[in-house]
Amino acid sequence: MSIKMDNWNNRRLAATPRGVGISTQVFIAKAKNAEVWDIDGRRYIDFAAGIAVLNTGHLHPKIKAAVSAQLDAFSHSCYQVMPYTSYVVLAEKLDQLAPISGPCKSFFLTTGAEAVENAIKIARVATGRAGVIAFSGGFHGRTLLGMALTGKVAPYKIGFGPFPADVYHAPFPSGDISSGAALACLKALFKSSADPKRIAAIIIEPEQGEGGFYPVPREFMQGLRQICDEHGILLIADEIQTGFARTGKLFAMEHFDVEPDLITVAKSLAGGFPLSGVIGRAALMDAAAPGGLGGTYGGSPIGIAAALAVLEIIEEEQLCERANIIGNKIKARLEGLKANTPQIHDIRGLGAMVAVEFTENGQPAAEFTANVKAQAQNLGLILLSCGMYGNVIRFLCPLTIEDSVLDEALGMLEQAIKSASKT
Repeated sequence: MSIKMDNWNNRRLAATPRGVGISTQVFIAKAKNAEVWDIDGRRYIDFAAGIAVLNTGHLHPKIKAAVSAQLDAFSHSCYQVMPYTSYVVLAEKLDQLAPISGPCKSFFLTTGAEAVENAIKIARVATGRAGVIAFSGGFHGRTLLGMALTGKVAPYKIGFGPFPADVYHAPFPSGDISSGAALACLKALFKSSADPKRIAAIIIEPEQGEGGFYPVPREFMQGLRQICDEHGILLIADEIQTGFARTGKLFAMEHFDVEPDLITVAKSLAGGFPLSGVIGRAALMDAAAPGGLGGTYGGSPIGIAAALAVLEIIEEEQLCERANIIGNKIKARLEGLKANTPQIHDIRGLGAMVAVEFTENGQPAAEFTANVKAQAQNLGLILLSCGMYGNVIRFLCPLTIEDSVLDEALGMLEQAIKSASKT
């Protein structure tokens, strides 16, 4: 590491709290599409994309133009004080695009955690119930309610309790837990801990993010919908990480032939600008009284402008189709390494939301995974790990990545895995 980078890291440690953990100690200076350059001028290929925020890449020209035009008009008014037409236009588009039949409504916030909290608020006021069920391995934010819903203790929950009540966790169908067993556990929860008549909503990621990139089995999602219908429970799809073409569909719920009642969105919705939202059935969305929803920065006109451009880019550049091409290419490269890399335990994911899980002697190989990540960074490839045991590498490259850059990155990934397997 350079003297300049060391100096900035020392200043970081002195000025910011250790609780804000960082994945690398590389300070970014500029970026374009899938490439970034640090303050020393070194180039990297970005397979993290700001944690799934940049499906349309860094600084897409169309997004830059849309944001620039909005800045020439106004930057903020607070939608609840002086509304603006772009907010309504984006809501209309998402209402139409959401995989929910019948009339929908949408409103906008700033962060994913806000979207989750507001979806729970809507579910509670619409049903008159308080309870919420989430799943082991799920991630729903770092607010107190977000942490209560999150099914992963370290590092998110340690020392922060007590958490809000009436939140229950059920096993997620992954690894040794089948869909049938997971559904049976959920039904058992109704017998032991949670009266289904008091449950407002069940919240689930169509493919778990922090939990290890496990897609929900189709039969489980369909069984979940049946349980919700039987007991009058709302189904919330947390599409914050899965949405906007990442899985090969605009919304990941389109893979399951199941309609949610509410959808939370954020991350790649606005191509790098802070914006989140909740989309849902109109009758549910209207349950809250005027003033019960919103926020000072919710639906920033800058983020709205970016999001309208994102939707155009996804359609024009066929990013759903592109996600499947990218995902298949990553999977094929990893499959080619399996024969000589016994640590590769599983390769999984929908579209370009792909991950590889490493084990050694049947146990999660967190150290090996960290070594792969470090080797890749040394070669110029930024990766992120995830999973309950930190033994999964997830791939979140921009869907706009050029073929030549993707091939270069996969070469670096292959070299990193081979190097790690020799140490």
